[in-house]
Order: sequence, then C-alpha cells, then structure tokens
Amino acid sequence: MQALPFATQLLARLGADVVKVESPGGELGRASQPSIPDPEGRGLGATFLRNNLGKRSICIDLKTDRGRQLVLNMAPRFDVIAENFRAGTMARLGLAFDDVVAVHPTCVYASVSGFGSVTPSPYRDRPAFAAIVEAMSGIYEMKRVGDEPPLASPVGALGDISASLFAVVGILAALRERDHTGRAQHVDVAMFDSVIAMTDIVANFWSMGLKNGDTGPVINHGFRAGDGWFVVQVGREHHFERLAEIVGRPEWASDPRLADRQGWMDHLEDVLRPAIEEWASDKTRDEACEALGAAGIAAGPCLVDSELVTDPHVVAHHMLVGIARPDGSEPAVLVPGNPIRIHTAPGTEDTRVPWVGEQTDEILQNELGLPADEVAALRTAGVVA
Repeated sequence: MQALPFATQLLARLGADVVKVESPGGELGRASQPSIPDPEGRGLGATFLRNNLGKRSICIDLKTDRGRQLVLNMAPRFDVIAENFRAGTMARLGLAFDDVVAVHPTCVYASVSGFGSVTPSPYRDRPAFAAIVEAMSGIYEMKRVGDEPPLASPVGALGDISASLFAVVGILAALRERDHTGRAQHVDVAMFDSVIAMTDIVANFWSMGLKNGDTGPVINHGFRAGDGWFVVQVGREHHFERLAEIVGRPEWASDPRLADRQGWMDHLEDVLRPAIEEWASDKTRDEACEALGAAGIAAGPCLVDSELVTDPHVVAHHMLVGIARPDGSEPAVLVPGNPIRIHTAPGTEDTRVPWVGEQTDEILQNELGLPADEVAALRTAGVVA
C-alpha cells in the first residue's frame, strides 16, 4: 500500500509521468482508514491519499490474458515498470522481469516486496507490512521496556518509507546503467533489508558488546519544560560541560560520579534530570531548546500534531500539502510535501490523487492508440474498468 506508491510519488514529484495500474475497484490502500469519500462516494483511504499525488490511474484485470497483454503492450512506452506484490506473484501473472524484457529489452524493472524477489530467503513467500519487518529488525525488542508488549509502528511506516527511498535510489541508478549499457536492469528491494539499514544500531551495538537493548552511554532523553517535553542529545564531554554551565551546575565538570559517559547514565535520574528539569521549569520548550542550541547542544521540542502543522519551518519548507476534499468541506487533508529540493530545477506541482481508473480511457487511447469502441469492448468484457 505504501512501499512502492511513496517511491513512485517521489519520482512524479521529480518529473516522472507515473501511470498507476490498479485492479478493478482500486488498490488496497483506497480502503484504509481513516478515509474521505471520492466524488462517487467510494472511500479514499489515508494511506492512498498520502502516496499517490500526481499519478494517472488505469484499472486492468491482470488475471485475464487480455489484461496481461495490455500491460505488455504498454511497457515499451515507459522507462520503468515497477511492482509491489509478494515475491512470485508477477511470475504467476506472466508479467515478471523476463516477460517484460521480452517486449522491452531496455526497461528498468523494479520489485519491492517484504523479503525480496530474487535473492533466496526463507521468508520469501510471506506477506509483510511495515510493522512486520520493523519487528524482525530487532528495534522493537531493543526499545521495549520491562514486561510491556512491543509498541508496533512507533514512527509510522518506517518499513514502507525506507523501502521506498532505496527503491528510488535503485531506479535512478539503474536508469543511468541502462543508458550506459543499453541493457535491461532489475532493481530488487526487500522491506526487511531496508529496515535493517535504518535500524543499524541493533546489530552494530550487539557486535560491540552492548546487550539487552543497551544503547550506550549517551544522553539522548526527554526532559520536561514548563509547557511540555523536549529531547536533548549529549554524547561528547565538551558538550556535557556546556550543559552543566547552562543549567547552573558547573560543579558537574569536577564531580567524580560524572567523570565519564557511563557516569552520566548511572546518575541520569538522581542527578542530571532533577537539575535539567528545574532549570527548564520556568521556560517553554522552545526557550529551553534555543538556549541549548545557542551553546551548540542539539535539542528539540516534542511537538504535538496541532503544533507540527503550524511550525514555521514546516510552513517555510512547504512540507505539508493540503488536498482539497471532493465534497468541498474543511479542513484540507494534509500529506507530506517533497523533502527533495533541487534549487536549479523547477520541479513539478502536486496534483490530486486519481479517482479509481480515472484515466483508463485516456491511457489506452493515447499510449496504445486504441479506438473508443475497442476500449468500450474491453470495459464490457471486464478487462478494464
């Protein structure tokens, strides 16, 4: 629902013409919750709304021979053919890499799945969503407290977005290689692999002797200010000395209990936290973070949702895009903007997500030159919708 769609939305924002092939009735993400109705009263789920700006939608029944042939006929019109099915699905549909290369010898073919489509894996046939591969990465267990159950999806769709970003990198690199060699390229991205890269501390820290979720002697914790929480990260001695000065505890610099980083951790709760929170108690989160930042100490407020959407940085960087609701009601649905800025290129303006199969006729006529009566016959036969 998200691992490939976010990637192709990012490519659309960078200038690609993206055609989304959906089954009749639309892809799974349209049925996610929460949702808003499209002009026909059908659901537009939040997952779909976040990941499909700037695309055209065509509905094709890939389980029919005629539907499969339509995709193969369209493939040579495009540089990239990308799929997000469980491993082996495209082969069963007759639309695997070799099938597409047979009709488009210079294509870039991208596969995004839970556990990869090419390199063997004992999990190859398993379905996967973001939380599944996040759990398998070890980060949930590393961050779990006491006997509490693991907290699933603590940062949204890390498993999806990480795979999306690696897919985009792979596609762009494969396009360069294809242009250099003239040969088709197959990009294969596993969500599990992507999350392992994002949660690199799990295996790395284990290999360096830290066990049972120990993340090392670094102050990387939340502290309370007068109006809420902020996070401070201190991992170097000179930063600790500056922190001590700011919070009015210069004696920390000569305190033998705090002589090394492990001492910071050992006395975080009984020495450091009370002093830091006393210092911050008459300050807002922003005031505390500004004072720390002025001294070169990294700190940031824990924003709530309503604060995020009005944050001056977010507004200045256009990092939230409002999608008008089809019924005209307010407020607009907010989705992330494009984090990539190429200041010497114009970029593309975001356009709304497509309704189910909205451009089916247009694509078949313009890309394949099919006459209107043939398109109508395909629709009557249930091949397209």
